[in-house]
Amino acid sequence: MEKKRFMVVSGFLGAGKTTTMVALTEYINSTGKSAAIIANDLGANYIIDAEYSGRQNVEVTPIGGNCICYIPDTLIERIERLNKQNPRDIVMSDIPGCGIGALDHVYGNLDKNHKDEFTLAPFTVVTDPERLRMIMPEKADIHLPEELKFLLAAQLKEADCVVLNKIDLMTDEEVDRYVKFLEEACPGIPVFAISAKEKTGLEPLVDYLLSAESRVNITDIGYGGPEFISAEKTMSWFNRNVFITSKDGSEFDGNQLVDDLIDEIRDGLIANKRNVPHLKTFAVGKDQDYAKFSLIGVDYDIIHDQELQEKTDKLRLVVNARAVCESDLLLDIVDDAFDAIADKYDVKIKLFFNECFGMMDEGRN
Repeated sequence: MEKKRFMVVSGFLGAGKTTTMVALTEYINSTGKSAAIIANDLGANYIIDAEYSGRQNVEVTPIGGNCICYIPDTLIERIERLNKQNPRDIVMSDIPGCGIGALDHVYGNLDKNHKDEFTLAPFTVVTDPERLRMIMPEKADIHLPEELKFLLAAQLKEADCVVLNKIDLMTDEEVDRYVKFLEEACPGIPVFAISAKEKTGLEPLVDYLLSAESRVNITDIGYGGPEFISAEKTMSWFNRNVFITSKDGSEFDGNQLVDDLIDEIRDGLIANKRNVPHLKTFAVGKDQDYAKFSLIGVDYDIIHDQELQEKTDKLRLVVNARAVCESDLLLDIVDDAFDAIADKYDVKIKLFFNECFGMMDEGRN
């Protein structure tokens, strides 16, 4: 039986894991080989088709709303399904949030229990220049808790290869300096500099991912220890799916509505001296007209990855966030933001799915 090549893409919040997977898949498929993605954006599964409908032969399978690292049988079923439809040279998946522990939970399980079925491609950790500055010599203060430095450093220790994404935002000198830092921080681990958005630097990375194998080097780097618990205590998850409709049937500017919603959430966090390392919104309007906006902190501008092309009277919307905020307070902030949007735009908001929790909340330990 021919083994199936599988790869996990991990990385810090806002580093561009999903965009990197899509760029890699597009590139691989353009060369005559075949790649596919298992998507792990919690709560966003029902608009996956809209998100990737314009991509070049990019096939995305949702994992079903749960983290694959805890349900290996579901992961294997998804990989089997993709390869049955069309044999793949590689299937890749992201991990929700920071992905801490995914090397053990995913690769460790597959290596131990399914060694004859899978070739594990390099465990790939994506980072970006803005967050990386937290642990570089300049020790940049980007208004995130000191404890989060542990999570970023822990990810780099797990890596089989490191991808420095978003080099389109950097000078050549900065790219060289950041790559040198990563090579020194991760000795013996290859470092690749790319722009997933501009699709540059992909060829050497793809060659490596399709030929090399993971070390499955699972070491004790402090998961469950005081530093890990301290970092996780600062963070909460938020996922919400809604359907927004105009009360009188008139069309509204969906892009402006989403901008205003994000600004309302931002204002609530600032007022409570909290932050959001990563907030993503996915919106679908008319005829699969699709938008994706994101925010990497309350001090940053909203990033418009893709905007809606037309006004609409209906909008499907998903909000995913990983916030430095207590879960109860975060829920209140987002509820207030949606109430403000409903009043401002005179729209009805129907809730389909909602979850908000801290990783250390009672019942989740």
